[in-house]
Amino acid sequence: MGIGKSKTDPCPLSLSWGRSHSVDMSQRHHKSDSKKSEEISLSNAAARSNTAEMPTGEQEGAKGVEEMPEEEEEEEVFLKFVILHAEEDTDEALRVQNLLENDFGIKPGIIFAEMPCGRQHLQNLDDAVNGSAWTILLLTENFLRDTWCKFQFYTSLMNSVNRQHKYNSVIPMRPLNNPLPRERTPFALRTINALEEESRGFPTQVERIFQDSVYRIQQAIWKETRNTVQRQFIA
Repeated sequence: MGIGKSKTDPCPLSLSWGRSHSVDMSQRHHKSDSKKSEEISLSNAAARSNTAEMPTGEQEGAKGVEEMPEEEEEEEVFLKFVILHAEEDTDEALRVQNLLENDFGIKPGIIFAEMPCGRQHLQNLDDAVNGSAWTILLLTENFLRDTWCKFQFYTSLMNSVNRQHKYNSVIPMRPLNNPLPRERTPFALRTINALEEESRGFPTQVERIFQDSVYRIQQAIWKETRNTVQRQFIA
């Protein structure tokens, strides 16, 4: 009897085992990678869950701590001066503001047109007059045509009379451009020495009026008034 070929070939078994082993190993790697992905996903989910479960008060507190520097930057400043002017004289008021701040170092100042928008004019006028050491009335031809300007200067004068620390704080000023003639100036304002920009003595007038000692006194009173109002509000 001769030896015939076996019907069972050992090669397929080895190939089959190799494929089985490779598939098994790849499945293990796949399961391992899946497990790691699941762990990372669960870790991220837990972190998000912890953030979501943080009490609202603590979240707001954390935000408050971050926003504190911004609140400090927004603290109110007691101004050196405010310029009350007719609407048509906004550019001239800005020029005078730059003149006083840059040439004479009297800063910070503001013009009425730059007061916060969306608020009542009376509230802005009160903040402007009582939030600054000096109130400058820009006397131009447009000033008397504006009824609101007339109200502004009468209110400012009454405020300086009724509040002792505001005495002599209202300063009429005739600018270089389109000044209001003296003979047409309201009597109440003619009793006050006005700043005359075209006068050679203008620099001396500015130095004599805008004194730091006066500013510091008014600033101290302003701060004490604000603190008193805040304490009453809290109480």
